[in-house]
Formats: sequence, C-alpha cells, structure tokens
Amino acid sequence: MNYTFEILGVSPTLSFFNQQQQLLQQQQPSGVEYLGNRKCTLDSFVASVEIISPYRGWDVDRVVNTVINFWMNNSESIQYWKHRLQDAGSENLLVARVGDIKSLQAAFESLLGE
Repeated sequence: MNYTFEILGVSPTLSFFNQQQQLLQQQQPSGVEYLGNRKCTLDSFVASVEIISPYRGWDVDRVVNTVINFWMNNSESIQYWKHRLQDAGSENLLVARVGDIKSLQAAFESLLGE
C-alpha cells in the first residue's frame, strides 16, 4: 500500500477537535487520518503516525518513511507552516493529512461526484 502525507494548514484547537468528532460519527471509516500538532517538527508527526498506523492496519514503517520523505523534500513548505503556526499563537494546531493513496483518491472522487 502507498501512503501520502501533507501539511494542510493551521486551525484553532477547538475547530480541529470538532472536525475530528464529526469524522468519527460518519458511518464509513476512510483510509485518511487528520493529525493536529502544536509543534511543526518531524518528531511530533512521526510520533502521531506511529500511534495511528497500527489502529488503521497500516504498515508503520512505510507511513513513517512517507512522513520523513515529505520532510526531506519540502523544506520551504515546512518553514512556511512553522512560521504560520508561530504567528497563530498557542491556541492553534498545525494540521496534516496522512492516508493511503487509494482512499484519498476515492474521497476526492466522491467530492467530485464521480
């Protein structure tokens, strides 16, 4: 299985929590997980995916490698989001998405009505 990871933006903590609650109430679980961290560090996101991967039945090593590869290849984007998180203040989280590519593709296609 192939995985994808990307940083989506900064969100108030309460908004992120409410969105997570709505996703939990959906009937069909997706192969996509949203992560919220107070720090923009590789270690914080690796720790997050190490926790959720076994729960999702994902290959932990491959998911971790996906996050590391993102970190190695997107330094400008990471610096941008690190600054936006600092500017936003302590009541906010940096939000990222991780998931298997097929599930993410299916989610996008359902949004487009295909």
